[in-house]
Amino acid sequence: MVCYLELLSVNHPSHKRRGFTLIELLVVIAIIAILASLLLPTLGRVKAKAQGVACFNNLRQLAQAWVMYTDDNEDLIPAASDPREARFPSRFPPVAPAWVNGLMNFMPENRSNWDVTHDIHRSVLWPYLNSEGVFKCPGDKSKVQVDGKLVNRVRSMSMSLHCGGWGTNQRVDPDGYRMFVKGSEFGYVGPSQTFVFMDVREDIINLGNVWFRMKGYPDYPEQAEYSDLPGSYHNGSGTLSFADGHAETKRWRHPDTNPALVKGSWLPHVLDSGWVNSPGNEDIIWLQERTSRPID
Repeated sequence: MVCYLELLSVNHPSHKRRGFTLIELLVVIAIIAILASLLLPTLGRVKAKAQGVACFNNLRQLAQAWVMYTDDNEDLIPAASDPREARFPSRFPPVAPAWVNGLMNFMPENRSNWDVTHDIHRSVLWPYLNSEGVFKCPGDKSKVQVDGKLVNRVRSMSMSLHCGGWGTNQRVDPDGYRMFVKGSEFGYVGPSQTFVFMDVREDIINLGNVWFRMKGYPDYPEQAEYSDLPGSYHNGSGTLSFADGHAETKRWRHPDTNPALVKGSWLPHVLDSGWVNSPGNEDIIWLQERTSRPID
């Protein structure tokens, strides 16, 4: 009797398994979507943080290689760019080699964009690094199409033009501020307060130099302007390394310093080779403070 009742209980219609209703399924999907929307931004920030750490290490290695090169070359620092690559070449021959050659753009025939053997392996800092990845921020995902395939561009790091200039022994910039030629000259600002390298936006990087004019510093902040701009791949932050070999991460705060990224092209003002006025831009002023001082 007991077995018979158990059999009736198992086979009773009320005990049959049933699937999800459409409403229940939609509720589950909605819950999953909500959880994903909550988690994805966090994962994105974690990824950007990890890339920021890698970029930090890359820039620190570049600065330390720069210091070693300077020590090995009788205090002469490498140039930020070769004058023969400039739009208006200097009439003076270079006396110091550029830290790296090549113009970054988005043209597939330009090997500087995608071939590490073209410029990176020939860098005067290469013997101290022997690492291709050091020359690029991992947050820079820019590519160029070569023979029908998208390949990664190879460089996103640039050197302050005030550090070595065009290698022509130039000692003063157009605004009357000091250009450094030897490592011992950084005492005017302080090696720990003079930036040498930074990661640069993919839609603005071109030659090996990055130039922040000293115009308006320090008394006329309304005259601040920019042509180059730092990278901001790490949750709105960029990374710089300094003449003493250390690196820092800086969060950019002014909207002019972090405009919307243009994929596959330079920003319009770069195409026009122009300067953009950015009155009171605290980021530009921060960079000026860590770039140079007026000639005495």
